[in-house]
Amino acid sequence: MTRFVALSFMVFFFVVSVGLAEQKLETDVIKTQGGDIEITFIGHGTLMLTYNGKVFHVDPWSKLADYSKLPKADFIVITHEHQDHLDVDTINKIQHKDTVIVSNEKSHQKLPQSQVMKNGERKELNGVRIEAVPAYNMVHMRKPGEPYHPQGSGNGYIFTFGDKRVYVAGDTENTPEMKKLENIDVAFLPMNLPFTMTPEMVTDAAKAIKPKVLYPYHTGDTDLSKLTGLMKGTDGVEVRLRNMK
Repeated sequence: MTRFVALSFMVFFFVVSVGLAEQKLETDVIKTQGGDIEITFIGHGTLMLTYNGKVFHVDPWSKLADYSKLPKADFIVITHEHQDHLDVDTINKIQHKDTVIVSNEKSHQKLPQSQVMKNGERKELNGVRIEAVPAYNMVHMRKPGEPYHPQGSGNGYIFTFGDKRVYVAGDTENTPEMKKLENIDVAFLPMNLPFTMTPEMVTDAAKAIKPKVLYPYHTGDTDLSKLTGLMKGTDGVEVRLRNMK
């Protein structure tokens, strides 16, 4: 039985590796006391995290990848309801009968099978703690009084994998709630105008929460050198650039 399980894992990881290589998707590995986190950078606001054989898809979007060549989801996490973050067709393709979907309340209207998390709530997903963090605009507006992302609606999420805390911020600015976060090991902070943050806002947030690793993501056409220049000399924070337009 043990040999069968080991062989199954080998086949699983071989298939995943082939799928990632065919699509030229970058990956990083973060080591934790409970096992490795493999981060796959799919693009835009879309990530895939694998931990202890379980696959977490964050905001899966078929515009960015061929999901038929990626592993099915054990968990799907949706930050908010905008079409580049909530792709119902893709979710239907990658879920199986035991997939757990977590979303904000507005996404639940399109995904009735999802479990709603409100700002500040916590859940346990197969031993992984997930916390919903407020994600919203304070400055950037569609028109006066109408932010691109209103307060109280969207989520960012903190995943606790073993002894590491991974923060995926969602579409947000450098909010007071964000800047109070502590013990963040890895942070994904969005940086594309006019919807989320400027390089200056990301720098302000990163210097407040001091993640050990900072990934700018959902970057659009932002000049990433502006961020690296602003972050230069910031002790204890490594800025890693990946293809996350």
